[in-house]
Amino acid sequence: PGHEQYTRNMVTGASTADCAVLLVDARKGVLTQTRRHTYVASLLGIRHVALAVNKLDLLSYSEPGFKQIAADYQLFSRELGLQDVVCIPVSALRGDNVIERSKRTPWYEGPTLLEYLETVEIDEDRLQSEALRFPVQWVNRPDAEFRGFAGMIASGQVAPGDAIVVAPSGRESTVSRLVTSEGDLERAVAGQSVTLTLTDEIDVSRGDVVACAASPPRVGEQFEATLVWMAQEPMLRGRSYLMRVGTSTASATISPLKYKVNVDSLEHLAAEQLELNEIGVCELALDRPIAFDPYSQNRDTGGFVLIDKVTNATVGAGMLNFELRRSRTLRWQAVDVDKEAHAELKSQRPCILWLTGLSGAGKSTIANLVEKKLHRLGHHTYLLDGDNVRRGLSKDLGFTDADRVENIRRVAEVGALMVDAGLIVLLSFISPFRSERRMARELVETGEFIEVFVDVPMEVAEARDCKHLYEKARRGEIKNFTGIDSAYERPEAPEIHIDTAHATAEQAAEQILGELRRRGIIPG
Repeated sequence: PGHEQYTRNMVTGASTADCAVLLVDARKGVLTQTRRHTYVASLLGIRHVALAVNKLDLLSYSEPGFKQIAADYQLFSRELGLQDVVCIPVSALRGDNVIERSKRTPWYEGPTLLEYLETVEIDEDRLQSEALRFPVQWVNRPDAEFRGFAGMIASGQVAPGDAIVVAPSGRESTVSRLVTSEGDLERAVAGQSVTLTLTDEIDVSRGDVVACAASPPRVGEQFEATLVWMAQEPMLRGRSYLMRVGTSTASATISPLKYKVNVDSLEHLAAEQLELNEIGVCELALDRPIAFDPYSQNRDTGGFVLIDKVTNATVGAGMLNFELRRSRTLRWQAVDVDKEAHAELKSQRPCILWLTGLSGAGKSTIANLVEKKLHRLGHHTYLLDGDNVRRGLSKDLGFTDADRVENIRRVAEVGALMVDAGLIVLLSFISPFRSERRMARELVETGEFIEVFVDVPMEVAEARDCKHLYEKARRGEIKNFTGIDSAYERPEAPEIHIDTAHATAEQAAEQILGELRRRGIIPG
């Protein structure tokens, strides 16, 4: 079925196809769903398309009727850059031009549907003539004498003696052996699974790509990509996901969504997010460089999936178009005065204290009290509070889910920089989503992020609300208010859990200081 709700099914099924057969009802011609399927097929790099114009018997095998449908479709397919399109008149009910050529269409001289499928070029033939791409799936080291790299050849061919380069590191070597369970091979081609051994002891890990030294893959960490959204929850800019390209996994943040595509008209529409089954073009920023090829050149090294870090659900699938220019020109500047030097000067261990909870839970009061106590003890601190940040760093953001995600992304990056400066950083934010709190945790080293869940029953939070925000939210005067019409995802395993319905701010502050002492952040 070509209905819009099946777009993700179409993407999943067609992602490994070499050829697409589209059925069109001869009585109705090219429909919206025909154009949608064709667009998705072109997006996924399918180079060969057969348009089967079915039920031609109901048009009395009309040649003009068939040619009009074929002309309409050819015009649309040319807009998408599809070159190999064959239109075939068929009647599935009577078998016309399905297996054998029909006498009822003497005006048609092309192949039958079966003839077309038996002779169409498959991608494996083309891939074998391309440059070598071998994503490493596993480092095979059964004993101290053998070290090989297992995987399936995505494109090209390889033989002992071939010069190779390992991406993204750029280290070079030569293939020594091609090992299989049935013995060594003299040559292996795209589609075969083998274990490579190299003549040199170089560092190769899962996710690296072994490639032809004369034609290496590109390396980048910021990309333009076409993305098909496959989850019920919308795609939000600024949110961090796991991204898998071949055998490589990296953390990817969705930067601005450039536009979404009206699949029916091919119109580019301005958008802030993608909903289920929508397709758009966005920018992706990774936490490290990866080896890749544009999807149009190689599906295996250019296609990716996005995975929710909390649920492990696949939420999107996409195609890498190219690396952004800043990905090639921007490099991390090494500095001599590092985090350890800053911390030693301050005689403390830097960390982030992340206070999360509903509005009215007492986060700001507790954070302010903890900072005062730390200051008296001679520690170097800084407090980032949600309301204060909204007046400057995030004054351009509202309170939609997308804006909340971006707000937390910004303050998490600032917090990480302050940790690098050797500070004890207190961040007091509702921060309703687990994904963003996890993203903030991943920006610093293990042990440097302490999540403080400031817990309170809703009725207590409302009773404390001197600004009457909950009351206004319940009347509909304030939209997207956490706890009313916007979700709060409770921490599942916070380092510190404070119930402010029963603990005073002073007791809560002492509880936090006690944890800092226990962890060696401050002296005991």
